[in-house]
Amino acid sequence: MSRLLAAVLTMAAAAALAVGAALGVVALLDATPDQPNDPLITYENADGER
Repeated sequence: MSRLLAAVLTMAAAAALAVGAALGVVALLDATPDQPNDPLITYENADGER
């Protein structure tokens, strides 16, 4: 009986770890990095403005 209990507890711990890791990866992929809204290239128009 103790082997069966150990196997069930090991499977439950492994499943919880897998779910936690999956949620962590999704959270990391969903995070957007802070990027400035500055254009890399600017073109001047006829008025000399950017």
